[in-house]
Amino acid sequence: MAPRDDWRMAYEGSPRRDGDSATMSGVPLEPVYGPPAGGEPDERIGWPGSFPYTRGPYASMYRSKLWSMRMFAGFGTALDTNQRFRDILAAGGTGLSTAFDLPTLMGRDSDDPLAEGEVGKCGVAIDTLADMEDLFAGIDLGDVTTSMTINSPAAVVFAMYIAAAEASGVPRAKLGGTLQNDILKEYQAQNEYVFPPRPSMRLVRDTVQFTSAEMPRWHPISISGYHIREAGSTAAQELAFTLANGFAYVELAIAAGLAVDDFAPRLSFFFNAHIDFFEEIAKYRAARRIWATWMRDRYGSTNPRSQQLRFHTQTAGVSLTAQQPEVNIARTAIEALAGVLGGTQSLHTNSMDEALALPTERTARIALRTQQVIAHETGVANVADPLGGSWFVEELTDEMERRATEVFDRLLDLGDGSMLEGVHAGIDSGWFQGEIADASYELERRVGAGRRIVVGVNAFEDGNDEDQIDILRITAEQEQSQIKRLGAAKADRDSEAVAAVLAQVRSTAADPEANLMPILIDAVRTYATVGEVMSALAEEFGLHTERPVL
Repeated sequence: MAPRDDWRMAYEGSPRRDGDSATMSGVPLEPVYGPPAGGEPDERIGWPGSFPYTRGPYASMYRSKLWSMRMFAGFGTALDTNQRFRDILAAGGTGLSTAFDLPTLMGRDSDDPLAEGEVGKCGVAIDTLADMEDLFAGIDLGDVTTSMTINSPAAVVFAMYIAAAEASGVPRAKLGGTLQNDILKEYQAQNEYVFPPRPSMRLVRDTVQFTSAEMPRWHPISISGYHIREAGSTAAQELAFTLANGFAYVELAIAAGLAVDDFAPRLSFFFNAHIDFFEEIAKYRAARRIWATWMRDRYGSTNPRSQQLRFHTQTAGVSLTAQQPEVNIARTAIEALAGVLGGTQSLHTNSMDEALALPTERTARIALRTQQVIAHETGVANVADPLGGSWFVEELTDEMERRATEVFDRLLDLGDGSMLEGVHAGIDSGWFQGEIADASYELERRVGAGRRIVVGVNAFEDGNDEDQIDILRITAEQEQSQIKRLGAAKADRDSEAVAAVLAQVRSTAADPEANLMPILIDAVRTYATVGEVMSALAEEFGLHTERPVL
């Protein structure tokens, strides 16, 4: 059977969504385009839904199902964010993404002295199971998928999510969503870590094992290039470092005794959509091809779902400017379109005011409407991989792959053939951090010298004095409200039960073969706090201090 026929059968077997398969002028459209006269594309390009998935993981792509419009939200208390979640769903959002405040991301409680002034500022404050229950009150967690952007305390917060869902009558096996849980990039770029790398990887291992056994709809790791790019990397570095981390997690799970095809289908990725339009599209296409090839040839995967890299995209926060913030709507639209033309499965569009503050309800709605215009008005969803075969895009895709391969070779040398050990060595030596810092410095030099134009920053500055827009402000009263909520939860709980279960957390952490997830779920059900559970783990795991890079 010819490859074109293989693709046609895959397409005909794909689900459909209602939609017009013609241009606005009535020109009929094929579901996918390739070489003329029945020819076949180069095997490195292929067809959508076919190995190596350069053109997309699914044969019919958005003709069968649009990407999830998953808006990132979180601020103030759980009650504040619950209302925003309801607004997003009412406005047509199809998934929820939870942003946590800095104390929660660092595994600290809202009443911790080091949390002062940060509670609820960059996301929602979550201290106990009571907060998680309020966060999703009135939302059917069996129906709505949820993404949680959290890393070092990910297992603890995940335990709260499971416990809250089960308390509302939704069994864990029905829960669908994604836990970011990508601790490696924290040491490389974002610096929101608590424990040293290796015990942190133990927690990642435990969540992968737990979800593989009990939560078939859950994605236990979202391997994130987004924060690597936000820290200043190039597109090629984002691609290479992210996939290297992905391969490290695969090797971690295999070493724990899991068969690759038992867990790899539920690994997902999270990429940045930056402002260089075609470079971003090429990055996504190269990522799919690299992942498919390595999963098949290096790790022995035979399940196509293990080879089909699926990813969420968020438009670039660092591309937004405080000057002339309305211009950010244009930037976001261009970046979102790159994500769609690159084949994303899920998309968040940043709001125009995010260089100044958390988004208001109005600006978040405009950001969502941007996705809806792309989906329903532009026609780009009517054809799978409409840029496939472009001489420019295909050459740029090849170049992204070449640059990523150079990084992989270096890391394999550092790890004596192991990507897991190579990534650890790159973190321990500061290599990743140094590469990102150098790239960031070079970009700032170009902007400062005027060799890279940023509208409103180093050119076209007329209108900069008109930047008066309403922004969302998190008040000191909201912080005090959260601290009072925490105090009430502590007062109402059984303190002896909390102390007993925290002792069990410590003893379980001391056994490197034990899975921590069951005891973490037991712990949060006593209303033990995030900070208390993290402190119990730290007694066994220790705390991490980054070595300066000289």
